[in-house]
Amino acid sequence: MGDTPLHGSCLCGQVQFHATPDRHVIACHCSQCRKQSGHFWAATFAWHRDFQLTRSDTLRWYAASDQAQRGFCGDCGAFLFWQPTGEDRISIAAGAFDGPTGLHIGESWHNHDAGDYYDPTGGPPPAASTATQLHGSCLCGANQFTLPGPMGEVWGCHCHQCRKTSGHYSASFDADEATVTWQSRKVSDHVSPGGGVRGFCTDCGSGLYFRGADGEFSLEAGSIANPSGGQLARHIFVADKGDYYDLTDGLPQD
Repeated sequence: MGDTPLHGSCLCGQVQFHATPDRHVIACHCSQCRKQSGHFWAATFAWHRDFQLTRSDTLRWYAASDQAQRGFCGDCGAFLFWQPTGEDRISIAAGAFDGPTGLHIGESWHNHDAGDYYDPTGGPPPAASTATQLHGSCLCGANQFTLPGPMGEVWGCHCHQCRKTSGHYSASFDADEATVTWQSRKVSDHVSPGGGVRGFCTDCGSGLYFRGADGEFSLEAGSIANPSGGQLARHIFVADKGDYYDLTDGLPQD
């Protein structure tokens, strides 16, 4: 990797850092990363000696297991870090870096845990499964909800805001908010630039939904359990995508 530290931050800017990555980017499709990011996560790592928090006003940590803590911004919900217990390195969301990274995705982990609406190897998405009811939740389980299925078309969004909050890029589907039934709810709302509202779990930081300024409502695809009845159908704001990955699934791009 390069010798020049890269600057990174959450969407709202209340968590900022410098880091010199020491590894390529790994795409992780495990259930925990999918729940928290809302799609799947992509991260590099840096040794602690090469990592410096320059602002941490709203940084929060969630212990998802005894093996690691997951760091997120308590104000905007951006999924930023994965800190292994007792180790002097930290994994950092590739989407959190500002500007070009010079990195590339070199590995894909836990492909068997991927959502059923996309191909974790980067190929065309599989045929949509059958689902008459969808079950959604955050990583910690504080938020549980159901709605009628199927998920339908899923759009990948590569805009700056979605990359910052998800840590890679987001994937969501349109839903009628009136049909969402919450069995439990513990949500924090962040008003993003443009007036949209991003809902995420207060306890674990998992991204859950986006309500546009025009009232349109969408749910994060990674929050939904398989079978989802969904299929990745299009990529939008591709001009803003990160430099560390390519889109190889052959889907339309805007």
